[in-house]
Amino acid sequence: MQIFVTGGSGQTGPAVVAELVAAGHHVTGLARSDAAAARLESLGATPHRGSLDDHDSLRRGAEAADGVLHMAYGGDFSDLDDMMRRDRTAIEALGRPLEHSGKPLVITSGTLVMPAGRETTENDEPDTAGIAAFRIAGERAGLDFAARGVRASVVRLAPTVHGPQDHGFIPMLIATARKTGVSAHVGDGTNRWPAVHRLDAAVLFRLAVEQAPAGSVLHGVAESGVTMKSIAQTIARGLDLPTVSLTPDEAAGHYVSPFMATVYGFDAPVSSAHTQELLGWSPTNPTLLEDLEYGDYLAAPAS
Repeated sequence: MQIFVTGGSGQTGPAVVAELVAAGHHVTGLARSDAAAARLESLGATPHRGSLDDHDSLRRGAEAADGVLHMAYGGDFSDLDDMMRRDRTAIEALGRPLEHSGKPLVITSGTLVMPAGRETTENDEPDTAGIAAFRIAGERAGLDFAARGVRASVVRLAPTVHGPQDHGFIPMLIATARKTGVSAHVGDGTNRWPAVHRLDAAVLFRLAVEQAPAGSVLHGVAESGVTMKSIAQTIARGLDLPTVSLTPDEAAGHYVSPFMATVYGFDAPVSSAHTQELLGWSPTNPTLLEDLEYGDYLAAPAS
């Protein structure tokens, strides 16, 4: 298949592009800079110059493809309405050329859209008042194409997509521990985070492009819930620091922002049992705690 990819040069994107190329697919990747184009070329993909705001470029990329995989997401987090608008209109530009073709359109979201406090499944509705509700508009825009002859699906990634050279939530947590001299969790630390290794996520994206039925909601989760206390304790051992419990008020001043304090205190376990059964997806790579113990997370930072 000829697959048009957005976000192929980002954090998870290179692993996905490499997985698609290794499986024999031909990948064209959206590139808004020379560096992004060079990265895509190094992975065996063909750069397609443009951006999420260049809808004509998105349309041309989709028209020339047998399927579209949309992973890019960006903007100013101080203006969530604009971020939602940019994502929704980009998805609409990508999806229209695929109407009535039966071609796949895979949209990326996150499991933090789901309700907190219990293990949710692919069949549960997202929380429109939750901390990641700004991703729901993109999900709906993508899935709407399922009724317009497109094999549309959504992959919700775990908040922690871990692996070498990660620069997401866990490295931010480690940086705070280094800065403050303690490895912290909120309350008793029993709140749970889903996790998935980057290489397992890449396989899921490939399977979604190849075979996910129209209207599918998929959960990119290998571990349904890793407790924040176990994460904090593993970081503490690796950095030879004490582990401490913080109240929510203390956490608001401890982490990089009050929002991040809310995120680190969020209880968000998620099941991927339906996804695994539907697509035959079976995560095989190291767990989050294994990556913390033996990966590059706790290596001394570059001077």
